[in-house]
Amino acid sequence: MIDNLVIPNHIGIIMDGNGRWAKMRGLSRSAGHREGANTLKKLCLYAESIGLKYLSVYAFSTENFKRNKVEVDFLMNLFVDMFKKEFQEIMDRQVKVVFSGHRDPLPKKVLDAMDEITFKTKNNTSTVLNVCLNYGGQSEILDMTKKIVKQVQDGSLSLDDINLDTISSNLYQDLPPLDLVIRTSGELRLSNFMLYQASYAEFYFPKILFPDFLENEFMEAIVEFNKRTRKFGGNV
Repeated sequence: MIDNLVIPNHIGIIMDGNGRWAKMRGLSRSAGHREGANTLKKLCLYAESIGLKYLSVYAFSTENFKRNKVEVDFLMNLFVDMFKKEFQEIMDRQVKVVFSGHRDPLPKKVLDAMDEITFKTKNNTSTVLNVCLNYGGQSEILDMTKKIVKQVQDGSLSLDDINLDTISSNLYQDLPPLDLVIRTSGELRLSNFMLYQASYAEFYFPKILFPDFLENEFMEAIVEFNKRTRKFGGNV
């Protein structure tokens, strides 16, 4: 099937439904997040195997810090465990890991784990995995604007030279536009995920909860993408 399909260049996943998955099974929300982390690892390996060039995942939003402290603390520890241990196979497959989002107020142990995996994978040449952690799309656009204004003020950039490439290069990561955005669990919103990069993306909203969104479901999303006619504002 893969031979007959166009693999999108850049896919984004809003990993929604871990808590509901756990509740349906009488488990703690933490168990749902742990299972979601296992699913993410499987999807990263599968994405690399089918030749996907860029995968962005919404791991933790800036608003998620408003959640119960016990849950937030568990997630911070889970991130450290993932980046230090669970991602070894991903690194062995030459996946390059980068991060989008604010560093503050992430705990030092999380920042250290992020920096370590970024350094270890910086020269990897396979799929680029962009982990959006403590991320908000509106904040990214605001921060990008401030960076460009500062460059104009210090004379390193002329106002007349600002173009779309300038914007892209001043976002958290200079990545290609999103071609496909997947949000699991059936919710029909972006929730502040990569707003600028998703300008002409196709959207896919499966009702399945993220821990159950495995390789077959991921391929179904790509099959659906291949059924779409992308117009980019034209009349095709």
